[in-house]
Amino acid sequence: MKLHLFHALWGMSGSLSEQLHRAKQHGYEGIEAPMPSQEQQNEFIELLGDLQLAYIPQIFTSNHHEESFQEQVERAKQFSPVLINSHSGKDYMSEDEQNRFFEQALRVEKAAGIQVAHETHRGRVMFTPKATARVLKLFPDLKVTADFSHFTCVCESMLADQQEDLELIKSRALHVHGRVGFEEGPQVPHPAAPEYANYLQQFEMWWDEMFHNAIIPAQPFATFTPEFGPPGYMPTLPFTRQPVADLFQVNHWMAERIRKKYE
Repeated sequence: MKLHLFHALWGMSGSLSEQLHRAKQHGYEGIEAPMPSQEQQNEFIELLGDLQLAYIPQIFTSNHHEESFQEQVERAKQFSPVLINSHSGKDYMSEDEQNRFFEQALRVEKAAGIQVAHETHRGRVMFTPKATARVLKLFPDLKVTADFSHFTCVCESMLADQQEDLELIKSRALHVHGRVGFEEGPQVPHPAAPEYANYLQQFEMWWDEMFHNAIIPAQPFATFTPEFGPPGYMPTLPFTRQPVADLFQVNHWMAERIRKKYE
């Protein structure tokens, strides 16, 4: 299996140029981030080309979810993305509303000719294993970005009682987000800390299973984005709001661990 690591720009410091050069210097094959502003678009495209970095755009549906999804997918085509990662719908949508959204999303995806992975994410349609499995059963062509840190947080468990739904979700994973969560939060302070070793082991087992599922081996390469986030995902010290770890180093530690495991 060929693995391509993507660097998440979420919470990173520095100018756009500094952030992309940092990704290249540290051996990432691409970046994952929301689409740039119109003012930065030309610079962004030039940097991707000059540095030979691939791109996974993140899109976020809102208000009129079907229309906003289509508009953002159309714009994302300009960047020749590897795939599109979508935060899709809302957790409060009725099943009929969810169904209409995903019917439209699959039509838009097919017309665009770019694979879309819908992220398992708090606050979105795919906020629990059960809710995710429901739409996956209804729409066999739907694919996911698997971020199980949201599931462990929302369900306040390590999901041992939801294996059937997890198996279905893992079989539809197109892209993987590498963040380690736990029962009371979406992010451990640092995945290298020995007190979180059992959590890291569980997440790595899930990731390994997804790297060998029915979808990912059929791709030219597997895509993995370490996506630990800034405060308030990352814990901070009381009164000072100082983060307990360096965000870039946390994500890069995770990237290097996964790279070595699969090289």
